[in-house]
Amino acid sequence: MEGIAEHGPTYASYLGGAERIIYTADPELIQYILQKNQKNFGKSRLQTKVLSRFAGKGLLTVEGDYWRQQRRLIQPGFHKEKLSGLVDIMLSVIDSQLDLLEAKFEKQSVINISEEMMEMAFQIVAKSLFSTHTEAQDLKDLSDNITDIQRFVIKQVRQPFKIPWYYLSGQFRQADQTATHTRKILQDFIDLRRQETGEYHDLLDMLLSARYEDTGKGMTDTQLVDESLIFFSAGHETSANALAWTWYLLAQHPEVIHKIKEEITEVLADRPPSFMDLRRLSYTMQVVQESLRLYPPAWIMDRIALADDEFKGLKIPKGTMIFPFIYGVHRLPDYWKNPDDFNPDRFEKNLTKDRSAFSYLPFGGGPRMCIGVNFAYMEMQLVIVQTLRRMSFELVDQEAVIPQPLITLRAAGGIKMKKANKA
Repeated sequence: MEGIAEHGPTYASYLGGAERIIYTADPELIQYILQKNQKNFGKSRLQTKVLSRFAGKGLLTVEGDYWRQQRRLIQPGFHKEKLSGLVDIMLSVIDSQLDLLEAKFEKQSVINISEEMMEMAFQIVAKSLFSTHTEAQDLKDLSDNITDIQRFVIKQVRQPFKIPWYYLSGQFRQADQTATHTRKILQDFIDLRRQETGEYHDLLDMLLSARYEDTGKGMTDTQLVDESLIFFSAGHETSANALAWTWYLLAQHPEVIHKIKEEITEVLADRPPSFMDLRRLSYTMQVVQESLRLYPPAWIMDRIALADDEFKGLKIPKGTMIFPFIYGVHRLPDYWKNPDDFNPDRFEKNLTKDRSAFSYLPFGGGPRMCIGVNFAYMEMQLVIVQTLRRMSFELVDQEAVIPQPLITLRAAGGIKMKKANKA
């Protein structure tokens, strides 16, 4: 935010003293890049080359006609109504993880909520994608492998000058082997499902049943593994970080917790939430939205100009790297009153009608807006509701937690919490 305070919402810098890059928190410029002239702004080498080497050619890493083809194929499976069948799966996972968390609290007084939400989100993604035949060891290997690969990708981004050393020292070879092992686990899940004849209302079922309009054929196994791996990689860490930040905010605002509990009692009484209940849990949704405003997991994006361009007098030469700064957009006083305050009421429907569409974009914007937005919202609502029915948390250390901007916005050192006494 220092750059914005000093130079305004859009400013240029130089990478390595030579390469010009542009940072922007201007919603209008971001809309131009992501939507109005999005064909001239491609994804950077980080996503199209570095990530795709290990994660394959899924929606996150590909561009052009192939991306459009895959998006059209998969998008219908992520519509709200299609996701309704996942509610029972999610609830089962959430309740099991909360059982484990309660057992952990019996042995220790302090937990790292960041770690707990990482495990929670991973299990939700795993069971939502593969609801059957997921052995615990396979899931652990998947989680460990994806974490290792992400760490290696971060090393390349933060220290690109060491890339030759990563080759010489065998780190690339090791990462490739880890990716191969990960793909084998996913392929084994797919092979088992292909042998079965029943219907399973999970995401794998959706991917297997999807058909291309022009050929009537489904995806190959390679494509299924690619899309599954992207969903694992991109889906669980973003949700986990968002949930951890939500608990951090709620721990500082017991009055918000009280309002959520009142809504739970009014809407649900003692029964578990259904898909149709989620739209009635409107205040809980506002809490989710406000948490994502203050701490968007996808805190920054990257694009590269494919040809010379200009926006309101700003020259954008071909090859210029542009970074839409989502965290900065979400805290601009021009668009948000008291932007650093946690205030879920700002997302009441009557207050959001006139807001610039690109002043709030925790899931990106334009044609490449995250396909999992409805999944993430549903997941976060269910986790908050089911957790607050059983427990809430208090911060162990009242010192402010420092955001750590890696690929996603993490809490540096995690967030230490203890179980709160019931009111």
